[in-house]
Amino acid sequence: MPTGHARIVDRVTARLKLKQLRLLVAVGKHGNIQYAARELNVSQPSATKMIQDLELDFEVQLFERTNRGVVPTPYGEALIRHGKLIFAQISNAAQELDDLNEGSSGRVVIGTLLAASSHLLPLAIEQVLQDRPRLAIKVVEGTNEVLIPELRSGEIDLVAGRLPTHRYRDELTQEKLFDEHILVVAGTDHPLAGRTALEFGDLKQFGWILPPVETTLRRQLNQYFLRQDQYHPPFALESVSYLTNRSLLRSRDYIALMPSHVAAQDIDVGLLVRLDLTLPFGNGPVGVSYRRNGRMSPAGEAMLQSLRKAAARIG
Repeated sequence: MPTGHARIVDRVTARLKLKQLRLLVAVGKHGNIQYAARELNVSQPSATKMIQDLELDFEVQLFERTNRGVVPTPYGEALIRHGKLIFAQISNAAQELDDLNEGSSGRVVIGTLLAASSHLLPLAIEQVLQDRPRLAIKVVEGTNEVLIPELRSGEIDLVAGRLPTHRYRDELTQEKLFDEHILVVAGTDHPLAGRTALEFGDLKQFGWILPPVETTLRRQLNQYFLRQDQYHPPFALESVSYLTNRSLLRSRDYIALMPSHVAAQDIDVGLLVRLDLTLPFGNGPVGVSYRRNGRMSPAGEAMLQSLRKAAARIG
């Protein structure tokens, strides 16, 4: 006699239609069956019946009914997430077939954080293109808060950069490639440039370019500011744009934190300077994250191997 799990798999495999999953995702997006039905061009009674059939097939309640619409239960949230992943995989398959038809050797979408964007990822791309010169590559820049959900939903194959701390461990593999340390940097004309043995008090009069509030580095910096007599910078700009940050550091007396590999080239050519102050935080692992459950495409595997080789060269 089949187990509950096997029974559900057999039934769903025989009965499930993609239109049901499309409806499920749409209901989760709108929080309203009527709006979801309109989006899919089906009647509301038909949409309600499709959701009920899903609940019967999976033997769980997917939505809580409220006077304002519907809210996904934990079961509903899980199935919506898997539904999005299925549609992302279908899209990826269609894109890969189209790329092959046009003569390329597959496609990979890689998310990058600041710590990987200037050195690790370019080296990895050079490496992978030596082996797969026709590989189609798309790079998406952002923070973990933006990129990791897209990785979980299948829109992105890999995310390279500083690894998120204690999050998504059940769903993602987080592979450390090397440790990165953080530098305090400024423009070459900054009043503190060239001074030695700086203390934090020397920095207090200057504005700061800060990492986004959702990042680990920003949380560490905020805690450090609190320990410095609840320090508040006289001016603070939040930015993840390296080009903007570099330009502002060169034109204004601002201070910023940057991963050492990111700032190294601009320091070497005299565009930025490292200030002689070491902060008691900020060092952390740089690596690559990818989905734990689910086979990676050959193009994704090739990019992963190239990231490992590039990290070995850096280290």
